[in-house]
Amino acid sequence: MSSVTIQVLEGVERGRVYPDLPTPVTIGREDDNAIRLNDERVSRFHAKIQEDGGRIIFTDLDSTNGSRVNGRPAQMKVLQAGDQLMIGRCLLVFGSNADISAYAEEIERRRTEHRSSQDRTLASPTPTPHGQDELIDGSGASSFAIEDQLAQLFPNGPPDVPDGLSALQRAQISDQYAYIHEQIRKVIESASEELGDDADARPMRVTWTVWQELIQLEMNLAMTLRRLSEPDP
Repeated sequence: MSSVTIQVLEGVERGRVYPDLPTPVTIGREDDNAIRLNDERVSRFHAKIQEDGGRIIFTDLDSTNGSRVNGRPAQMKVLQAGDQLMIGRCLLVFGSNADISAYAEEIERRRTEHRSSQDRTLASPTPTPHGQDELIDGSGASSFAIEDQLAQLFPNGPPDVPDGLSALQRAQISDQYAYIHEQIRKVIESASEELGDDADARPMRVTWTVWQELIQLEMNLAMTLRRLSEPDP
């Protein structure tokens, strides 16, 4: 029997992780589901995740409002680590952080082998169109380079919330995080998987307007960090 991990990014249950659930896993509004989502747009028994032939299958159980996987309507889909499941107004991620990292490394390994094979047959490599050969950020750095930078800046992972905060300070920090979370949620929910021949590339597309909103969020964070670093007058 296979087991799966589901992380909740958005919804009443956001921040919860359901680790190593034995399949099949049902998702819905009723208490009898392995994952219960408190959202009126979620059907009583909305969706099911099961194992079949060594693969993990997501199935919408003819729900009233349907389901989306990676931004696209889905009745049934083979899941990969990191896939985003939109059920009602709840956003879930399939797989643990370790599962997602391992899948990303496997993708990079296969793509590196493919590039090496092409290099051996060509006198000079043909440049790959921007964005097709690796996961990139706005500066063109690979996703793995970004992970290396984060590991250097934060070797112990995300910083903890400071202890000894007053109720007002906790509320203020909560407001800051909620604002950031909401802006990022808008980007994630608006993204859709771009279908193509390369199953390993799996780019996610967002509109220019949403991209600008993400840039503005980064600018707002930069301004906040600057204010925090300045001494009180």
